[in-house]
Amino acid sequence: MNLVDIRKVDVVQYRLPLREGGSLPAIVLGSDDFQYVLKFRGAGQGTKALIAELIGGELARAIGLNMPELVFMSLDNTFGQTEGDEEIQDLLKFSVGLNLGLHFLSGAITYDPLVSIVDPLSASKVILLDSLINNIDRTAKNTNLLNWNKELWLIDHGASLYFHHNWNNWTGYQYKPFPMIKDHVLLDRATQLTKAVEDIKASINSSLIEHIVSLIPEDWLEDKNSTMSADDKRQAYIEFLKVRLSHIDLIAKEVSDVQK
Repeated sequence: MNLVDIRKVDVVQYRLPLREGGSLPAIVLGSDDFQYVLKFRGAGQGTKALIAELIGGELARAIGLNMPELVFMSLDNTFGQTEGDEEIQDLLKFSVGLNLGLHFLSGAITYDPLVSIVDPLSASKVILLDSLINNIDRTAKNTNLLNWNKELWLIDHGASLYFHHNWNNWTGYQYKPFPMIKDHVLLDRATQLTKAVEDIKASINSSLIEHIVSLIPEDWLEDKNSTMSADDKRQAYIEFLKVRLSHIDLIAKEVSDVQK
């Protein structure tokens, strides 16, 4: 199993705000001359959304789903000084430091459940992954899926792992069912759950989980509203994911039961 590494890239140009949702991601140019969709640490959910994006995205990649490359993007304080829009100016000011970028898929179109095509195994993997990480944001209204080069690509896992918004009771989320799966945009397409479970078991293990969590930048784990240390939070992410993975057969049954 090849362990992923995350490249670090500097933001050299702020190009275009993307006004979908409330977090105001933007298309930026990196120091490697590639364009990225930049997710800002200064946006609504702060670094928690970036952590969820990082973990969810790399788990998706590990099980063979298409996921744009994730990179750490360093933003300095010069960008906010020349921005005319006050809202964007504040966002840039509060996002100085390390942010998260997704490789921009030029020409990609939003997945449309009425016309887009997805193979049953990929659909099954997506829905099991989203159940595993408690991703509440893959509905018909907001699919967070793209079609690019006739393939399905995943984007935006920032609403996952919502237990980290309540560290005082995070252990209570490990064993809970995930009822929001009934609203998943791929629910009816996920007809190869047994094979998907086998693939996930073969692709994700404790070492991979520990490695992905180790990639989280230290300052993303800092939170003045929590008494937990950064190391304690890392261990919490690891334990949560390991417990959820150990229950993947039960998770698949929950999905199957909803489909009936």
